[in-house]
Amino acid sequence: MTQTLPTRPGLSEEAQPAEKERRGHPILRATARGAVGSMAMSGLRQLTVSLGMVERTPPESVLRRTAPRLFRNVPAERRPALVEAVHWLYGAAGGAAFGLLPRVIRERRWAGPVYGVLAWAAFETGIAPALGLPRSRDTAAERLALLADHLLYGAVVGASARPRPRR
Repeated sequence: MTQTLPTRPGLSEEAQPAEKERRGHPILRATARGAVGSMAMSGLRQLTVSLGMVERTPPESVLRRTAPRLFRNVPAERRPALVEAVHWLYGAAGGAAFGLLPRVIRERRWAGPVYGVLAWAAFETGIAPALGLPRSRDTAAERLALLADHLLYGAVVGASARPRPRR
């Protein structure tokens, strides 16, 4: 059964199909935004690691713990690329999960940033302990840095769900 989406008044006949397609794929848009959000996080993390606020990024810790043989078999100079690729895939999966949320939630301005913070909280309270990841440091600077990059991720992921203003 095909889904019939309501049309927006004021759009031309030829613009209607494009509007339907744009609105019809929230999971795909959110997946792409999740990958881009992870890329943005990576940039912010580069800064916070360089400033000494974060010692080791969570994606690197996860790879070292869950796939040590893979991590060791990758040449040392290529490991950062592996960590980034895995982080971007994880971010894309998180974006897809955001796309599954009800539209009424996804379209709220606060939804993306809250989602990013909840993703961080889920990692800290569930995933990291389940994997036995040790906390190397627990400083306020590190916490703020990780909070900031997850807020950024959420803002990017959530931006895909809000309706665009009419022109």
